[in-house]
Amino acid sequence: MGFSAGKRKSRDEQDYTVTLASTAFPMDDLNDDVLERVLSWLPTSSFLRMTSVCKRWKSTKTSKSFNLACSQVPLRDPWFFMITNDSNSSTFVYDSTDNSWKSLNHNRNRRDFIPVASSGGLLCFRCSVSGGFLLCNPITGSSRDLPSPISDDYSKPLQAVAMTAVTPSSYKLVTISGEAPNLCFRFYESGSGSWSKELNLEKKNDGDEYNDSSDDETGAVYFLSKTGTVVVATNNLQRSPSKQYSSVITVKDNAETVYFLSSYGTIMACDLTKRCFTELPKLLPPFLEYSIDLVECNGIMFVVLSEFYESASLRIWKLENQSWVHVGMLPPAMSHELYGRKGDINCVGGAGNKILVCFNTSPPEVYCRYFLYDLVAEQWSELPKCFKDGEAVDFVSALVPASDRSNNLKS
Repeated sequence: MGFSAGKRKSRDEQDYTVTLASTAFPMDDLNDDVLERVLSWLPTSSFLRMTSVCKRWKSTKTSKSFNLACSQVPLRDPWFFMITNDSNSSTFVYDSTDNSWKSLNHNRNRRDFIPVASSGGLLCFRCSVSGGFLLCNPITGSSRDLPSPISDDYSKPLQAVAMTAVTPSSYKLVTISGEAPNLCFRFYESGSGSWSKELNLEKKNDGDEYNDSSDDETGAVYFLSKTGTVVVATNNLQRSPSKQYSSVITVKDNAETVYFLSSYGTIMACDLTKRCFTELPKLLPPFLEYSIDLVECNGIMFVVLSEFYESASLRIWKLENQSWVHVGMLPPAMSHELYGRKGDINCVGGAGNKILVCFNTSPPEVYCRYFLYDLVAEQWSELPKCFKDGEAVDFVSALVPASDRSNNLKS
């Protein structure tokens, strides 16, 4: 049997073939259950378009059985919800599946609300005036207002806001307040629809396992750089508003641990199960650090560090057996332009073992770059520029609600 070179079909022939296929097996003949299972496997970008196909397909967006079908689909590559300096104006997401930018049509129209956490397909916003929280699904557009937690002592500053998905349809929000060693926490569970009472966290006594440097390292450190100039390194951590309460939560052996950065740049680990906290050791001396952030991937806490002046690089670390283990470093070919720039890094981890790093410098020289690290492939890549009306859009940070549409909130 001989084979001849295939001839490319014309557009009319392709359309005719598709028409024959749809005629032989029309989607309209599928019952609702089968149709929802088919549609649940669509990529998220296709899901956004399917709601405009017909009324029947649009109705699946609010269907409980469709949400259940979506929750049973294996995790997709994450979508990163990007945040600008004006956190109310950004509707851009980065789709790591096809390396492209997309604009969402949902507009919150809520002033004074800034994004603070994300998990399970949901974004969490906090009102800077009332302290209340707003949850929304950026894919479906559904949202829900949460009551503001009633504090026993309003003098306790809010330190961290963490969010975790308990099940595909339920979530938990955790807040940590106070100043070490007087820390406390409370949590909101969607199942009960209410906040817990305020619970105290005791300082963990582990001998000299971790040195508490909060008392003697809150000032400035002066040192000479390799060029002979005097450089000032301060431990007072400056963060963008959207990352002010940034933290990560991990679950291991049924123990929940919240990690957050203190105001002086050290990592605090709060065990919510045992109701205790400890301060983790610093990765590098203070004069070698400039910016630091925490991310979570697959239940593991990672630290992303931007070194101060000396190597102009980004490094990723994780804690194993009470010691820091180096995971990855931005290659010199990608990092040489960062040298000498006083940049702030804001990072987020997501499904698919990917970490997004936003590198930004403040005026007068605004400089923004975005890097993606794949923990499995151990590879770095740089995100393309995002343009709106012919002008580049600069982002300061990101959140990753994941490309999940199974959590449909009700107001």
